[in-house]
Amino acid sequence: MASDSAVPMSGPRLLFAGMILAVSNFMVVLDTTIANVSVPHIAGSLGISSSQGTWVITSYAVAEAITVPLTGWLAQRFGAVRSFVMAMIGFAAFSMLCGLAESLGMLVAFRVGQGLCGGPLMPLSQTLLLRIFPREKHAAAMGLWAMTTVVAPIAGPILGGVISDNWSWPWVFFINLPIAAVCVVAGIGLLRPAETPTENRGIDKVGLALLVVSVGALQIMLDIGREHDWFASTEVVALAIVAAIGFAVFIAWELTEENPAVDLRIMRHRGFAVAVTALSFAFGAFFATVVIIPQWLQGYLGYTATDAGHVTAFTGVLAVLMSPIVAQLTTRVDPRALICFGILWLGATSLLRAFWNTGADFWTLALPQLMQGFGMPFFFVPLTTLALGAVLPQEMASAAGLMNFLRTMAGAVGTSIATTAWDDQARVARSDLVGVLNQPDQAIQTLQGAGFTLEQARGQIERLVQQESVTLSTTDIFLSAALLFAFSAMVIWLAPRPRRVEAGPAH
Repeated sequence: MASDSAVPMSGPRLLFAGMILAVSNFMVVLDTTIANVSVPHIAGSLGISSSQGTWVITSYAVAEAITVPLTGWLAQRFGAVRSFVMAMIGFAAFSMLCGLAESLGMLVAFRVGQGLCGGPLMPLSQTLLLRIFPREKHAAAMGLWAMTTVVAPIAGPILGGVISDNWSWPWVFFINLPIAAVCVVAGIGLLRPAETPTENRGIDKVGLALLVVSVGALQIMLDIGREHDWFASTEVVALAIVAAIGFAVFIAWELTEENPAVDLRIMRHRGFAVAVTALSFAFGAFFATVVIIPQWLQGYLGYTATDAGHVTAFTGVLAVLMSPIVAQLTTRVDPRALICFGILWLGATSLLRAFWNTGADFWTLALPQLMQGFGMPFFFVPLTTLALGAVLPQEMASAAGLMNFLRTMAGAVGTSIATTAWDDQARVARSDLVGVLNQPDQAIQTLQGAGFTLEQARGQIERLVQQESVTLSTTDIFLSAALLFAFSAMVIWLAPRPRRVEAGPAH
C-alpha cells in the first residue's frame, strides 16, 4: 500500500503539477467521445460501414475497462508516478499509430493499445492529485478532477467535429501527441516527490488471462454478429461459447483467489451490488444514445461533424453547473432518492427524443441534450457515494476499480447491442414503408415533372424511404433506452438506506 509520507506541494509547483494531472485525465476522457462524430469520416476513408466504424469506439472502451482494475497493482508494483509516466508514453505512441492506420483492423488494434494505456491514467491522476494537495485542499483537488471528467465529454464532440471537417480524422488522434509530451516531461520533473512505495507483489495471471479472453470474445461477438447473421454463424457461436465459459471460470477463480485481479467478493455488500447494477444498465443506455445520435445526424439529416458536435455537446452544459450543487445535496438527502430522480430524468429526455423526426430543427434536437445534462450529476455523483460508501475502507480501491470496469464495459456492450438493433430495425421499418408506399409510380411521375430524370426520381424516393426508416429505428432506440432508464431507477431502491447521510453512506 502507498504510504502517506509524501510531502504535499505548494505554490507554483502545486499549481503546475495539478494542471498536468487534470489535463492528462481530460485527454483520456476526451478520447472516449472525440471519435464519436468522426465515425462517418473514418468509415468513408477506410471503406467500411458506419456500424463497423463504431468498433473504433467500443474497442477503446473495452481495453480501458480491462486495465482499470489493474491500476492498484501497477501502482504498488512500479509506483504511481512511474506507472503514470509509462502509461502516458504508451497512450501517445498508440495515438500516433491510430492516426497512421490504413485499415479497420489496424485502427481497432491500435485503439485497443490506446485503451490499455489510457485506462490506468484516470485513477492514477486522481491518486496523485490527493498526494500532492494538502489534506485541507483535497475537496478542491477532487473538484478539479471531477470538472475535467465532466467537461471532456462536452469538448469531445465539438473538437472531433471541427478536426474532421477542417483537417482530417487522423488528427483526432494526433492532437494527443503534444499534450502527452508535455504531461510526460512535466510528470518526470514535477511529480517525482509524490512517488509511492513499491512492493514486489505478484499478479493474478490466470484471472487476468480469463478476463481478457472472456471480455474480448464477448465484444468481438457483439461487433461482428450482425454481419455474420448471429448464431447462424459458426464463428459467432464459438465466440459466445468462449465468452460464457470464460466468464463462468473467471468468476469461480476470482472468488477463490487470494489476490484476485478483480475482487468480486466486494459484491457481497448489497449497497455496492445494487448501485453498480443500476449504473451498468443506465450507463449502457446513456452511452449507446451518445454514439448513435451523431451518426444519425450526419448520415441522414445532412449535419456536418461540427454541427453534430454542437448538438451533442449541449449535454454537458448544465452538468457542469449542477455538479457542485448535487455534491452538497448528497450530504443532506438520501442518495437513493437523488439517483432515482437523476435516472428518471435521463429517461424523460430519452422519451423526448422518441418524438424526433427528419424535419426537426437544431433546437428541437439540442434541447433534450441540454435538459439531459441537468440530470446527469444526480445520477453519477450520489451513485458513486452510495456504492463506495457501502464497502469497507480497505476495499475502497478495489471497489472503485470494479465499478469503473463495469461502467466502461456497460458502455461498450450497450453500444454494440444498440447499433446492431438500430440497423436491424431500420431494415424492418424500410420494408414496412415500402409495403405501404402509395402509388410510387405517381410519385416518380411527379418528380419527373419537376425536372428529375427517371433514375434521379427513383433515387430520390429511395433516399427518402431510407431516411425515414432509419429515423423510425432511431426513435425506437430512444424509447427502449427510456424503458431501461425506468428499470434502473427502480433497481436503486433495493439498496439499503445509508445510516448517516451527512457523513456519506455507511458501510
